[in-house]
Amino acid sequence: MQERRPTPRTPWLRHGALALLGLSLAAGLQAQTLRLRLLETSDIHMNLLAYDYYQDQPSATQGLSRTARLIAQARAEQPNHLLLDNGDLIQGSPMGDVIAKQGHAGQAHPALQSLRLLGYDAANIGNHEFNFGLPFLKQAYAHAGFPVISSNLREARSGKPVFTPSALLQRDFRDDQGRPQRLRIGVLGLLPPQVLQWDRQHLQGRVVAEDMVVAARREIRRLRAAGADLVVALAHSGYDAAPQAEGAENRAGDIARLPGLDALLLGHAHAEFPGPAFARHAGADLVHGRIHGVPAVMPGSWGSHLGVIDLRLEKRAGRWRVTDSQSSLRALRDEHGKPDTALEALLQPAHQATLTQIRQTVAQAPRPLHSYFDLIQPSEALALVARAQRVYAREALRGTRWQDLPLLSAAAPFRSGGRQGWSSYVDIAPGPMSVKHVTELYPYANTLKVLQLSGAEVREWLERSAAQFRQLAPGQAEAQALIDEAQPSFNYDVILGLDYVIDLAQPARYGTDGKRLPSVTTHRIRELRHHGEPVRDDQRFLLATNSYRAGGGGNFPGAGPERIVLDAPDENREALQRLLQSGQAFAPEADEGRWTLQLPEGARAQFRGSPAARRLLPEGGRLRWVQDASEGYAVFELRP
Repeated sequence: MQERRPTPRTPWLRHGALALLGLSLAAGLQAQTLRLRLLETSDIHMNLLAYDYYQDQPSATQGLSRTARLIAQARAEQPNHLLLDNGDLIQGSPMGDVIAKQGHAGQAHPALQSLRLLGYDAANIGNHEFNFGLPFLKQAYAHAGFPVISSNLREARSGKPVFTPSALLQRDFRDDQGRPQRLRIGVLGLLPPQVLQWDRQHLQGRVVAEDMVVAARREIRRLRAAGADLVVALAHSGYDAAPQAEGAENRAGDIARLPGLDALLLGHAHAEFPGPAFARHAGADLVHGRIHGVPAVMPGSWGSHLGVIDLRLEKRAGRWRVTDSQSSLRALRDEHGKPDTALEALLQPAHQATLTQIRQTVAQAPRPLHSYFDLIQPSEALALVARAQRVYAREALRGTRWQDLPLLSAAAPFRSGGRQGWSSYVDIAPGPMSVKHVTELYPYANTLKVLQLSGAEVREWLERSAAQFRQLAPGQAEAQALIDEAQPSFNYDVILGLDYVIDLAQPARYGTDGKRLPSVTTHRIRELRHHGEPVRDDQRFLLATNSYRAGGGGNFPGAGPERIVLDAPDENREALQRLLQSGQAFAPEADEGRWTLQLPEGARAQFRGSPAARRLLPEGGRLRWVQDASEGYAVFELRP
């Protein structure tokens, strides 16, 4: 038999076949791509309906029932999606207060019913979840119907997790070629350890909170070992420009650096990322929405935005990897459809109960009460809160060894525009005041505390507060920005019972994080007097404040649990409501004192506020309106 020899074309055919096979394999590998959309809400604060309970009217700029329309649209565009909530859900509006007082034994909390109706895949626990106590919180989330996660919170005695530390979600999606793919998505949740200070009365001795980065590193490794294709962190934490120490409140930058993390969903700070406020933050990519290369988003508050992260995944060597991403925000102000009718129907019983409660009359306001200029000059609305705290504390301390010490009272504006929006102000007309106005003046479920401080510590307390303002240069023809909007207004305390001047020619002694700036040796607080006499460093004072501040919130000098001499069980707003019902709320005491901002000679200072404030400008005062801006705010000027 004659041997058949290969023809000269055989090697070419063999290599060609291999080449075709390689192209076929390459095409197969390229086909393993998948798009996944992550949707986030955060800091809803019980604004479940498109209704402003403080103004007692519908709202087009807040409410999960409106955000639901954005969710539906985003889902329709991309069938491969997950919907996640990042905490501070069950507290924050009058509806939250009504539900907390009425209880909901045996059934899910209306907020959790709402999330279940909308089909959420998982939820993180925020710090304000604990404002009504740990038993209430556990009961509220007991019937959630989806994973409720907290990675850095454990029981103090047993060391066991209070909630599920992380979850491995298995979801069936379709890749870019329409083929079914099963993904295992690991989700972890983090909250600020400072919750142990802010809600000390509820949590002391019951739970411990780890540093967020430590807990996240552990859970990422655990989820990867369990086979997670993708790891997502729900971090109820903000994103600071400066480096953060272990245990800090806003550690987004450090969390983003952890290996093995694919996406970072943020909250807590009520800010909007990606957005211009983060332009100077190290590691911020505002074009693609990334922090140190990790896709990230933060969706404001009260349902104002929906956070969206679009991921492109590619499968290589049997493993899915993120190859591209785009983070964005969808604003409620751009959504003009009607609120979600199913959600509105679900919430009607809670809504009607809330309306009944907030419309109960408690007092008569003889004059307008507003917070438009709380940061700029003494405000009757803010003084009313401080007065109520002092009246309550004076009675509670009667007969104790503290009763003869001078009693001061600190209060901060909670609704003062800025990042909460230019419609977020107290604005109460003369006439009947109802429960809704009490909640408008004091929206948080803080309890009243009294601290003992020295005169030197009182001065430093005010210095910390004065970080709210920028240093101004003398003699400049152009107007200078007055307010440092990086500091939230709730960290600007004014103290009733003292006279003082804030000298804005001097630099701030404290950063917006409350840390002392060692390079600054001068003081802004001048002419500090009590009953007309200069305050001595060694004087002893009592200071009425709230549980958040007394526990260390805002990092005010002299605050801390060890300084508390009155640990009242009652809420600050309960003290306010009692004073209003007494009929004595609008009778100032003789020793309440006054404060003023002092500008450098020849300086012009401007700040942003609400256009509605223009009608309340006092004639012949230091304030004048400059112009309205298209972004929804107005510009005002403070004269020397």
